[in-house]
Amino acid sequence: MDTAGLDPLAPDDGRFRLGLVGAGRMGRTHLEAISGSDVVAIAGVVEPQPDIRSVVRGLGIPAFASLDELLAAGDIDGALIAAPTDRHVQLVRRVMAAGIPVLCEKPCGLNAQEAAQCADVAREAGLVLQVAYWRRFVPDLVLLRQRIRHGELGDILAVNCYQWDVAPPPAVFRASSGGMFVDMGVHEFDQIRWLTGQEFVRVQVAGSQLGADAGDPDCAQLVAELDGGSTALVSMGRWHPAGDSCKVEVFGTRGTASSWFLQPAAGDASFRQALRHQAEDFAQSVRAGDGSGASVADAIAALQVAALAADPQLVTESPA
Repeated sequence: MDTAGLDPLAPDDGRFRLGLVGAGRMGRTHLEAISGSDVVAIAGVVEPQPDIRSVVRGLGIPAFASLDELLAAGDIDGALIAAPTDRHVQLVRRVMAAGIPVLCEKPCGLNAQEAAQCADVAREAGLVLQVAYWRRFVPDLVLLRQRIRHGELGDILAVNCYQWDVAPPPAVFRASSGGMFVDMGVHEFDQIRWLTGQEFVRVQVAGSQLGADAGDPDCAQLVAELDGGSTALVSMGRWHPAGDSCKVEVFGTRGTASSWFLQPAAGDASFRQALRHQAEDFAQSVRAGDGSGASVADAIAALQVAALAADPQLVTESPA
């Protein structure tokens, strides 16, 4: 873990106190990204691995072996769930039972039904549940969305999205992540909905069998029709040795625009900046009720599209 710049939280410094549940790769990335914030700080970390807990404690941050220990400490304003996807529902339920709002890593469940369970829990508890679709906090994409929504590009003909990871994830992660369309695809599905304001009507998919693991491809190309008359293309892959890469192209009747917002040469600076802004937005949502992050309804919609992509029998059905 890169510990540079990490700033332990003083008891009275006024920042929103987040409990981080899960300090695996993604959890540690959140921890490092949030360390630069003047608004939010990690007040405690839940991690079952003793060696990782030791590192966290070395940073001056309390670390707990279980969620029960973190909740018993009673020192957090909200929780950031970064545990494996197949544990999202039970963790959202347990945290909200303690009266604590949640920022849950995407996709907030392995399928739309699980995300709907999380929505029910949040509604019954009367608490904020925000889902971590970090693309919504990339300044270049926010500007692109404004240009689309204000009509600067005219009628949108096509939105083409590309997400290529440097290498496949470990088998243990892959087994609990729901597959490529849930693990990777939901980012693109949410991004397309958020940028255009349109819903997916039908999708068709071509998947490569090279390097496939138990039916989960390492490369897939998806084309879709949207309900506003636009088309979408999603290109995903798990082999991009140059480094992680994400970009989007938009073609309209009055102009075109593109954003290569995650480039191998630039590293993941834009990603970490977006994670920090996302956590700050969550704090604003809890404190003032006016955050702009993804809702659990957005998570459900993205997972519905993932289900269409994964099941050939559903490709002609609308997720709406």
